[in-house]
Amino acid sequence: MNYEEALEKIRSFRRFGPKPGLDRIRRLLGALGGPQEGLNVVHAAGTNGKGTACTLMASALTQAGFRTGLYLSPHVCDFRERIQVDGAMIPKDALASLAERVCAEAERMRSAGESLAEFEVITALAFLWFSRCRCGAVVLETGMGGRFDATNVIRSPLVSVILSISLDHTRVLGNTLGQIAYEKSGIIKEGRPCVCSPDEPPEALAVLRRVAAERRSRLTEASLSGIRVLSSGLSGTEMEYRGTRLRLPFPGEHQVRNAAAALAALEVLREQGWDIPPQAVSRGFERARLPARLEVLSYRPPVLLDGAHNPGGTAALAAALRHLLPGRKIVAVMGMMADKDVGAAVRNLGGLFSRVIAVAPPSPRAMPAGELARIWRSGGMPAEAAEDSDAALRRAASLLGPDSALVVCGSLYLAGEMRGKLLARLKK
Repeated sequence: MNYEEALEKIRSFRRFGPKPGLDRIRRLLGALGGPQEGLNVVHAAGTNGKGTACTLMASALTQAGFRTGLYLSPHVCDFRERIQVDGAMIPKDALASLAERVCAEAERMRSAGESLAEFEVITALAFLWFSRCRCGAVVLETGMGGRFDATNVIRSPLVSVILSISLDHTRVLGNTLGQIAYEKSGIIKEGRPCVCSPDEPPEALAVLRRVAAERRSRLTEASLSGIRVLSSGLSGTEMEYRGTRLRLPFPGEHQVRNAAAALAALEVLREQGWDIPPQAVSRGFERARLPARLEVLSYRPPVLLDGAHNPGGTAALAAALRHLLPGRKIVAVMGMMADKDVGAAVRNLGGLFSRVIAVAPPSPRAMPAGELARIWRSGGMPAEAAEDSDAALRRAASLLGPDSALVVCGSLYLAGEMRGKLLARLKK
């Protein structure tokens, strides 16, 4: 099995399992020898910000001298972004070899009438790689929710971290912040410490506090009070934390909140005896990289790429654009999934763009470009539909002037399709 065949095989598994639960992934991992056992895991859930927080924590741990695994989802451009050790993606030949082993066991289970989900297969593959690499620490991002997420087979994490909670995946997780918080709080384990993001919505925070108390888990509510922002702009945020100067390469106030949660989790690890010097945190934060999280691809003209797709994410994007691009005429290329809260995104971002070029992301779940453009126009915003991403970029480029900026947003699927094209255009 080569790399391309491995990806095709992994994608042959269904998106969701037949019913929620951890029995399938436990049986699969058991057949593979239990590679997750013995791993020192930092486990993160949340609606928004968990990818950033996980990347920051993993980078700091690597700089502190620990061989560190990082599991992210979804990927943006390269499937292997999901599985990294010390910032390096899993090699293609290693992924193919491990996929062959995992998929063989998954096929045996399927033949016995037990169908696995794609994410369960990928999670098992990641655990095998982290075990093979003898990682001293592993930072795991949940795929969706927490309680029944495949990553939740971890029985005793070093610390559980819950980032900002917002409305998303409501058909699966519930349609209130309290219900979603309960699903996310499934990663809080008996007697193990947990951390939550600053400024969690009151309804969500009440659930996190209750679950933590029930499970005798010490909850640290991360705070911004110990962080002094020195400067902020398109290149990121310079800040001071407990006497240490930190450079956060991700722009936007919301990323400071994500950093606060990551710093609080690293403090919990220090309390457990992990040697994480302030200088390692500083180097780790500065070297952290994550595509399509308000990623700045160009400064002249400003070109930003963002994958926010739920109410909390698009509200954070709107606040960041107001701060980062004042007085600019912002042209937006936007595409969204039809099952997302498109109305909330349009309300949050309304008034920021001089024109919207709507395009359908590469997914069967994509909202047609014409429908998205119509929703924008119904709110009084000039908007038009593009036939495809190339046409959208050509049209956007024709609208850019000396005081303009380009923002590509609405979906990580769209970001994945657009990122390479944007970088190629900017090199010309």
